[in-house]
Amino acid sequence: MYDKTELERVLLLQRSSFLQQGDANLQQRVSRTSRMALALLENIDVLSDTLCADYGWRHASVSKALEGMSWVKDIEHTLAGLAQWMAPRPVPGGFVQAKPKGVVGVMGAWNFPLTLTFQPAMAALAAGNRVMLNFPEQHPRTGALLREIFNARFDQSEVALFNGDLATATQFATLQLDHLFFTGSPEVGSLVSEAAAKNLVPVTLELGGKNPVVVARDADLALAATRIASTRLVNGGQVCLCPDYVFIPEEKFEEFVGHLQAQMRSVSGDYLHNPAMVPLVNERNYARVLALIGDAIALGAQKLETLPESQLQHLPDPATRRIAPTLLIDTPENARINHMEIFGPVLVLKRYTQVQEAIDYIAHHPSPLAAYWYGEDSADFRHFLAHTRSGGVTRNDGFVHGLLPDTPFGGVGRSGSGAYHGRTGFDTFTHYRSVANGAGEHGMADAFVNGAMLTADAEATINAAVATAISGFRAGAGL
Repeated sequence: MYDKTELERVLLLQRSSFLQQGDANLQQRVSRTSRMALALLENIDVLSDTLCADYGWRHASVSKALEGMSWVKDIEHTLAGLAQWMAPRPVPGGFVQAKPKGVVGVMGAWNFPLTLTFQPAMAALAAGNRVMLNFPEQHPRTGALLREIFNARFDQSEVALFNGDLATATQFATLQLDHLFFTGSPEVGSLVSEAAAKNLVPVTLELGGKNPVVVARDADLALAATRIASTRLVNGGQVCLCPDYVFIPEEKFEEFVGHLQAQMRSVSGDYLHNPAMVPLVNERNYARVLALIGDAIALGAQKLETLPESQLQHLPDPATRRIAPTLLIDTPENARINHMEIFGPVLVLKRYTQVQEAIDYIAHHPSPLAAYWYGEDSADFRHFLAHTRSGGVTRNDGFVHGLLPDTPFGGVGRSGSGAYHGRTGFDTFTHYRSVANGAGEHGMADAFVNGAMLTADAEATINAAVATAISGFRAGAGL
């Protein structure tokens, strides 16, 4: 919908305005960030209704909570700390300047298109940057509405939103931006990173992954089943923090599965007509999730559907893109569902005899965005923390680590690089420039060219410094 020429025109406009104005002051940063927040909140009713139409169905209350309020505390905290964060930091011989990077591009994700597009954008504005936004093409009605809203509230030299198609997104990733922020799948993230690398554009990647759960032997099984079920089914399972697979002690496996089935049946209600249940976003994702289930079953997995037969006879339903909440047991390792993010109402269940088996499995697979532990803050939990990697960890609940105030949110390895939220978000979109004062009696390079470095006294001083450094490192190494 937007060709490369139009994208580059806006980029040039923003960069020229940024360079002409110089660093944005505190008032300008607060104003731009607050105006973006107001553009969303003051229109949240119509935005929620439009998102419902784009999704096929998502209750307005769900969108208001997840898209209109989930980021508010983070941005309020950012604005409260902004004056302190942007102030120069004195160091001996100079100071460190917090410089905005320039023009930041943000490519949002379709599962939470408001939050995952505008929360990083507001952090970039708070850091003093201009922002270009690529709104997810899966929500064309919402994108068109947002473009109207933002065109009325922002000059394109400050903020510009593009609600294009896949070709627009592809071109957007090739722009010579000063920073690019992408949220999405690892597969698409690798393409975005490759495109940006050709222009040496630094990239923050917020990706997904195979998020594991370990149910410890000291866990409250009913509590764990309740919260795992809810965390898997929220937004139709289309959340980058949803659990993908659960490790359960062998001797408690059947009891846990019983709790999980009962809880999924309870929260699902009349699944086809339950307004709290969100359908899969489009036919492509609907077909993809069904294919993952079919592949696992073909390879020998046991399928457990948690709904009564009176409902199952109408599912899966392509018209509403609803798939029954599904549990998969004894899934062979070569099944595709063990290696691809599910993004649907499906959960893989695994058994363990020793908890080390679960830890080893998680540690030897690509690092996920989230990892979950149900049980006490025990030696086993601390061992789990020490021997696994993930973007974040929550114990005895889901998603909580992503909502803690002023804590970094991001992945590691295949689940992403870089982070944001709070001060971390400000740092992501800021270049810290060292400014030094040349106040010495002699210039730093003088001795290297006037011969002073070649005298016996200079050599003795250098040798003594080397010996001192060696001694310190030997002590640190325990030698």
